[in-house]
Amino acid sequence: MPSPLTRPRSRALRAAAALAAVALVASACDGSGFVPGVASPGEDDSTPAAATEAVVTTNVKDDATGVPVDKVVKVKADKGTLTTVVVRSKAGRVEGEIRADGTRWVATGGLEPGTRYRVRAVARNGDGKDVEDISTFTTEALGLDRQTYASIAPLQGETVGVGMPVIVTFDLPVTDQASFEKHMTVTSTPAQAGSWYWVSSTEAHWRPETYWQAGTKVSVAVDVNGVGAGGGIYGQEDRDVDFEVGAAHVYKVNARTHQMKVFENGKLVRTLPITTGKPGFTTRSGVKVIMEKYAQKRMNSETVGIARGSAEAYDIDDVKWAMRLTSSGEFIHAAPWSVGSQGHANVSHGCTGMSTDNAAWLYAMTRRGDVVEYVGTDRPMEPGNGWGDWNIAWNEYAAGSALS
Repeated sequence: MPSPLTRPRSRALRAAAALAAVALVASACDGSGFVPGVASPGEDDSTPAAATEAVVTTNVKDDATGVPVDKVVKVKADKGTLTTVVVRSKAGRVEGEIRADGTRWVATGGLEPGTRYRVRAVARNGDGKDVEDISTFTTEALGLDRQTYASIAPLQGETVGVGMPVIVTFDLPVTDQASFEKHMTVTSTPAQAGSWYWVSSTEAHWRPETYWQAGTKVSVAVDVNGVGAGGGIYGQEDRDVDFEVGAAHVYKVNARTHQMKVFENGKLVRTLPITTGKPGFTTRSGVKVIMEKYAQKRMNSETVGIARGSAEAYDIDDVKWAMRLTSSGEFIHAAPWSVGSQGHANVSHGCTGMSTDNAAWLYAMTRRGDVVEYVGTDRPMEPGNGWGDWNIAWNEYAAGSALS
């Protein structure tokens, strides 16, 4: 047994050894004062929180080339909210919108072919700091043989009649008509229900269910820039047109009684004696629309299939006050040579003839799109012969939409 004198020294040695062990452990730390397995004052021993820095991504790879022009550019923010997104080229800015929750921006405008774009997006972290992301891309180059251009009637600022359809023609075929139609709108004040009707792959019409209301203001937007038309073809540019509808002119022609009743806003203004097509050249019955006006026009029978030298041939240089009704060649015009038959007999080659004074009066009040309703013959108007839209039943017309 150790003597009582040695016991205090042994306790001191054990204490010193313990302190040395603590010092050795401390010397193994990283200098921060943190000792593995030992919590510092005021801290717990849980895992540190995940990083909160926002991450911004664009759905087009940085420095990408040959990007299709119908690509819808989108920008997304994770762990943050978008505050600024600018997509632009030297030609201008691509329109777009940041969603209400700030997590996504989606382009509403189209891209131009063969163009370099810069995307700058800024997102804000939870701690209020901003993170910026910049990228670029270049779209596919397209020749005019891969871009279809839209022409619109009526013209900008034109005042038209109540029967005027909206007519959009494309210089290259549109085979994906549904995609295009989603970007083609007609709005009016007052609002009137209507529908698109695809006449062919290069022509689409829009009309209201019934004649336009007089005084209507109409806006047409064909926003197809960069939209895929099918077959590797894309819309060349957006087109927008505003026009107005004038007074309601409806002319009612009866081929049996040889009379035209002229109505304006529902009121009978005048009754005119006329002549229409004789046997073998019967005038079509149905609804026609004034397509063109000529103060003077040459009329040659060869243009309507009557051969030169035949008994029915004609060639008149200066037919006055001529207004086209069909693509096949029916007109309303002055016919001084048939005044004796007007109001009594049908002696024309299909046109509607009247005296020069009456034709001048009617010409002066008429606009493109005014309506001429024919009855009294057994030859129907073909819907595709000019602007024959009103000869198609409404249900059938609406079914002609690519989105029906």
